[in-house]
Amino acid sequence: MRSFIPWLTVLAVIVLLNAMRLRPLATAVAVGWLGYCIWTWVRGGRRSERSD
Repeated sequence: MRSFIPWLTVLAVIVLLNAMRLRPLATAVAVGWLGYCIWTWVRGGRRSERSD
């Protein structure tokens, strides 16, 4: 359950920003989060390849 806390927090921030009609900022948060997730996924893949 602890692994879902960051996801739920970002989702709540995006929904809140959309409700406040700050859609460009909500979009920036969503794209930034997606970029962070992809970056950690790629970085994690490289790290596991080195340890083999």
